[in-house]
Amino acid sequence: MTTHVKRTFKYRFYPTDAQAAELSRTFGCVRKVYNMALAARTQAWVTRQERVNYNQTSAMLTAWKKTEELAYLNEVSSVPLQQALRHLQTAFTHFFGKRAKYPRFKSRKKSRRSAEYTTSAFRFRDGELRLAKMSEPLRIAWSRPLPEGVSPSMATVSQDAAGRWFVSLLCDDPGIRHLPATDAAVGIDAGLDHLLTLSTGEKITNPRHERRDRAALARQQRRLAKKEKGSANRARARLKVAKIHARIADRRRDTLHKITTRLVRENQTIVIEDLTVRNMVKNHRLARAISDAAWSEFRSMLEYKAVWHGREVIAVDRWFPSSKLCSACGTLREAMPLNVRTWTCDCGITHDRDVNAANNLLAAGLAVTVCGADVRPQRSTPDRRSATKQKPSRREP
Repeated sequence: MTTHVKRTFKYRFYPTDAQAAELSRTFGCVRKVYNMALAARTQAWVTRQERVNYNQTSAMLTAWKKTEELAYLNEVSSVPLQQALRHLQTAFTHFFGKRAKYPRFKSRKKSRRSAEYTTSAFRFRDGELRLAKMSEPLRIAWSRPLPEGVSPSMATVSQDAAGRWFVSLLCDDPGIRHLPATDAAVGIDAGLDHLLTLSTGEKITNPRHERRDRAALARQQRRLAKKEKGSANRARARLKVAKIHARIADRRRDTLHKITTRLVRENQTIVIEDLTVRNMVKNHRLARAISDAAWSEFRSMLEYKAVWHGREVIAVDRWFPSSKLCSACGTLREAMPLNVRTWTCDCGITHDRDVNAANNLLAAGLAVTVCGADVRPQRSTPDRRSATKQKPSRREP
């Protein structure tokens, strides 16, 4: 079965000096328009209790361009500026829907440098991408081909903190297909000693990408701290630190892509634990290791790839006692400190903590799909259904 999905293909490109200058001006204008529109909408609400919509901010942009002070906005393509207003409108929509906080102003130093071009502002022909206000096409490193016969509907140009330039092309990908159905199912327990432990007994090593570059990162950060603020030397030192962070992130992302692709291809049902990483990183002793493991990014990749290929991802409630529960007899221990890696149940079976947790997660997830069981720990409520008592922990061959 073919699933038509919108997908972005991200490529690195190497702009000429003129293109880099043009894009830098565009980034600055996008930030300026966004901040001015946000200030106008905030002022209208504070003073007159009036909500300003996208059409009104678009009219404001037209007026701003006619002023002498903001005439430079006419020097860049108008499409990225309009897209910035649309993004601001989306941010307010999420705020009023109580799905996000109030929109914040963009910072020249900290905010993401990007500009979004729709089809009216770029031309893609014969493998060349030419943006508005530019006479030459971008020199793109085509690391993989675009889907055959498909034209991009949007191009987003960005520059990361390490100074690298990227362009993301949004297009339909007809090559995304549902994989053949299978009976395979797997439970996954995330950890730090091992990145992932599967219910099959397999343990995936934690690469600890950040630890590999920790010494080099600390050295460059010390040098950065000694540089005078605002100086050219500080800018060069900051770039060196950013390049190390980028290298770590690239390796981490590559590892997660390989793992998630393999899991989705091999299993029909994947059961994971619904971890609150945001709260877990408040533990200052484990925050660095938890952030390096990137559990949230792993889950995000797993979920969208499962949708693409017709697989199912089940998230078991974070309070489910997967580590303290015996996967053989269902006995629940009162406590299970983190330093206990193996333990023996009263039934005589010795468990590996992580493998046992993965088996319990698999059983709980399958119970959810079969009978809609509640996978939270049992309370005093008499009609609460326990997932651990409705589905055996090990599937029969």
